[in-house]
Amino acid sequence: MATSSFLHPSLGFLVLAALLPFLPGRQWKWLLLVPPIVALVSVFTVAPGVYASLPYLGSQLILGRVDALSLIFAQVFAVMSLIGMIYALHIEDKGQHIAASLYVAGGFGCVFAGDYLSLFIFWELMSIGSTFLIFLNRSRESTLAGFRYFLYHTIGGLFLLGGLLLRHQATGSFAFEHIVFSEAAYYDWLILIGVCVNAAVVPLHAWLPDAYPRATVAGAVFMCAFTTKTAVYVLARGFAGWEVLAVAGAVMAVYGVFYAIAANSARRVLAYDIISQVGYMAVGIGVGTAMTLDGTAAHAYAHILYKSLLFMSIGCLIYSLGTDRLDKLGGLAARLPWVAILFTVGSLSISGMPLFNGFVTKTMTIAGTAEAHHRLLALALEVATAGTFIAVGVRLPYLAFWRRKPEGGVADNAMKPIPWNMYAGMTLAAALCIAQGVYPDMLYRFLPYAVAHPFEPWTAWNVLQALLLLGFSGLAAFLLRGLLAPGSGIILDLDYFYRLIGRGVLALVCRPLAWLDDRWTEAYRTVGLQGLMGLAAGSAWFDKRGIDGVVDGSAVTVRGIGRLGAKMQNGNLQDYLGLATTLAVLVFAMVWYFG
Repeated sequence: MATSSFLHPSLGFLVLAALLPFLPGRQWKWLLLVPPIVALVSVFTVAPGVYASLPYLGSQLILGRVDALSLIFAQVFAVMSLIGMIYALHIEDKGQHIAASLYVAGGFGCVFAGDYLSLFIFWELMSIGSTFLIFLNRSRESTLAGFRYFLYHTIGGLFLLGGLLLRHQATGSFAFEHIVFSEAAYYDWLILIGVCVNAAVVPLHAWLPDAYPRATVAGAVFMCAFTTKTAVYVLARGFAGWEVLAVAGAVMAVYGVFYAIAANSARRVLAYDIISQVGYMAVGIGVGTAMTLDGTAAHAYAHILYKSLLFMSIGCLIYSLGTDRLDKLGGLAARLPWVAILFTVGSLSISGMPLFNGFVTKTMTIAGTAEAHHRLLALALEVATAGTFIAVGVRLPYLAFWRRKPEGGVADNAMKPIPWNMYAGMTLAAALCIAQGVYPDMLYRFLPYAVAHPFEPWTAWNVLQALLLLGFSGLAAFLLRGLLAPGSGIILDLDYFYRLIGRGVLALVCRPLAWLDDRWTEAYRTVGLQGLMGLAAGSAWFDKRGIDGVVDGSAVTVRGIGRLGAKMQNGNLQDYLGLATTLAVLVFAMVWYFG
């Protein structure tokens, strides 16, 4: 039943983050489940409306804009926060839970923000929380990746901040509403660039495959769900119908899956595939019809569930074996059968296999794109679907679970037992993936836009098309299996050019400055230091000859007077009277002479 009051889901996570440092013992872990449960109740019972409106600089800051679009994203965020917190229950490090709570709070804040200023505040809260989810892995690689991640998102945040301030200057409003492409000003493009950084739009994507594989096990699970999908929500809210996003999305879909096929780290495979899957959503937003926007929302919902399931499964391998390198894994289906089964559910879901939720969401976006006469974009999405099945549905599970253990692989006695809560989180996500695939109305009833002819996934043509596409993709993977073997090292993709730019900056700026600094140091050593030594010698001479001379002379004089006085004090009364008479005569003479 809908209610007219609204308890903001961010509030519980902010309170949790504030309390955790002061909670003793071990029972505090169960409090991790309270904010997600409160968030679930809140988002599934609240009535649409505007809540928590605050006056600021002549405008209204709206912290609770609740409508169909914000609710569908908030619902899956609430579900994901519960799954993630269950998965992380065994973690003793309070820092990880604090960072995750701040991160999730920022995601909810962005989804319900009704103005750009509120959006920016929660946007930056997400950036801070997610950065610490990388840092807290406590390795040199995670530290470097965390700094790079924060640098990227700081730059994106500055674009967003500059755009919203310039927009306020021009319009007098911070209102976060849809922007018509033909009426967009330069500041709207600045906002778009800032959002595209978080959406990992190519070529602004390099932070994602660099950071996600180096985050903590639980941190990567949260991060795969919130950062890019929050950006998708902002794009859907503000930039629907911008065809430039459709083209960019098609590039992302193909580009991401191409590198996912070649990556050696399991989490890097999944990170590149995030870029591909967000590409589907960007295409739906760019096409801008009711069906493609519904497809974007539905696909974001499904993607959060199956991608988190995949990251949780690989996280189990890292927890148990200490690595996710595909050249070190193999034969794990027998040793970790439940992890293999749950991973398979996620891989079939992301591949769009019938009976799984990816099938009922991908087909909607692709069909809507084709119906809007963007057939080349639809074809690109079909190609990306085939590539996803090869990368995540065939190659990744085969290398990790089904092939024989390679020479030099992880030894059986090196395995750690996996905690029950990790299995519980994965099972919940897997159950939802299957349930939504079998009963798509579980998801479709929450879609934000009304269409003239509701999409029906379970038609003979849709099922046959999906099976044919996946079947031929699997055949291609089998025929090209020699090319799918795991390599060694890291594939840089466009990151090569970022590093090239870095080397150029070193060559053109840093090294010349270092050369100048060396020359200055040498000049100081040879000229300045000698001058300083001369000045010091002069000061020493003056101190000795001048100051010490005055002080020492005064001391000698005082000492002489003291000795004279001591000699005069001999105890003879006649001497004292004679001295007094002499002084009196001298005083009288001086008074008489000068008077």
